[in-house]
Amino acid sequence: MRHLLVFADRDDAEEVAETVAEEFPALDLPAVVRETLAGEDDAEDAQWLAVVEDPDETLSPADLARLTELAEEYGGWREAE
Repeated sequence: MRHLLVFADRDDAEEVAETVAEEFPALDLPAVVRETLAGEDDAEDAQWLAVVEDPDETLSPADLARLTELAEEYGGWREAE
């Protein structure tokens, strides 16, 4: 399972990625990547993602709630893939 923590600002994505790595040491450090919105030509409209990989689906409902909380603290949100 992959969880995308979506942010408008790169610094927020990087800070949350570091926090996730500290709070969930069993997971790899989340990758921070830039995603351009479909159909958008302006680079300012790109979103920043902290990609949390959970291939064995070890995160509990409380863990997922914490990921959502972290994202929301920085004005973002969580999506699952």
